[in-house]
Amino acid sequence: MSYASEVKKELTQLEVHREHAKAELAALIRMNGTVGLVDKKFILNVQTENAAIARRIYVLLKDHFDVESELLVRRKMKLKKNNVYIVRLKHGTKEVLSDLSIMEGMSFHSHVSDEVMMNTQKVKSYLRGAFLAGGSVNNPETSRYHLEIHSSYEEHNDDICQMMNQFDMNARTLERRNGYITYLKEAEKIADFLALIGATSGMLKFEDVRIIRDMRNSVNRLVNCENANLNKTIDAASKQIESIKFIDEMIGLDKIPTKLREIALVRLEYPEVTLKELGEMIPSGTISKSGINHRLRKLNEMAENLRTKERTRSVVGN
Repeated sequence: MSYASEVKKELTQLEVHREHAKAELAALIRMNGTVGLVDKKFILNVQTENAAIARRIYVLLKDHFDVESELLVRRKMKLKKNNVYIVRLKHGTKEVLSDLSIMEGMSFHSHVSDEVMMNTQKVKSYLRGAFLAGGSVNNPETSRYHLEIHSSYEEHNDDICQMMNQFDMNARTLERRNGYITYLKEAEKIADFLALIGATSGMLKFEDVRIIRDMRNSVNRLVNCENANLNKTIDAASKQIESIKFIDEMIGLDKIPTKLREIALVRLEYPEVTLKELGEMIPSGTISKSGINHRLRKLNEMAENLRTKERTRSVVGN
């Protein structure tokens, strides 16, 4: 079972307040339902590929509207050939849709009702239903952080985005070829959303994985930083030793100032140690890191000056 399926299974097992459950049902029907007219009667079909969600819709209709619906199973003939579950309501359809503020008379409302939008608990339940109907969330163990809810209509998608942002989710919308989505990219916001709609176990699993991933990334950054610093130190030490050997070859270390000579000899003897460690090895007494760096820079400059003079003599000689 995928991570998204685990989250949805958890949500279908929640027990919620009657009025809040109706808000959840409104989202499920609005997003996955179709209405037809047969023999002058409205027939509602709510379709899903998730058996647990289909049972949820069936139970919510029965418990909150005292209507009997049918639960049908069809097998898709294309693509993955998954089962399709259809909750079909033949009696009381118009009354149910009217009570859920989806339909009034012969017209359908394109926006979520103010009754839901202005009630925090109902917003949470509506978002739960919207996620069950058209939501997905990536497995945090294997891919980038991403949660989205798909809607066929722009007005409804904007309402979902607005509801999510009532809780500072930083949700955004995007048009897709077959509709619209509201999505989250930030790991913390995804965890907050899962907690908001009642997927506590799913949220805890997500957070566990996120913490481990963030810790692993932090360790990798530290290791990379340490490696970069080590390479930098090795390169600098190699240049220093090269300069000292060149000075010794050209004029001899005994001809340079005492302070520079003692640091040159220690560096030649201990090519791998840090500047701080070098400072502690000077025979005349401990020198600070900045002091050691200053003397080594002087040796590099001296070597560069000697190289310049050598090149000049070569040019003149030719």
